[in-house]
Amino acid sequence: MASPTVAANAYASLAKMMDSGTAAGKASEGGGPSFSSVLKDALGSVMEAGRKSDAQTVAMASGKANVMDVVTAVADTDVAVSTLVSVRDRVIQSYEDIMRMPI
Repeated sequence: MASPTVAANAYASLAKMMDSGTAAGKASEGGGPSFSSVLKDALGSVMEAGRKSDAQTVAMASGKANVMDVVTAVADTDVAVSTLVSVRDRVIQSYEDIMRMPI
């Protein structure tokens, strides 16, 4: 399990990545949401799940939260991060497949 410092640094990096996208949120020419917009929303949901998990953990440490709420929040964060990592791995695999294609 990650230490609080590592988690805080990861959340800060993720927030910085989300704030740096200028084209994110604009619709593509096809009328649907752009890939960067979808990606930004997905990263935002993972980040929000992490914040909820951290808030529940802090509340439990101060005696204000139920253990079940903390476990649920941590499990939700774990699922969100695992999904994000799976998508990242698939994107990298697709990029490598494209790079191996003959010209």
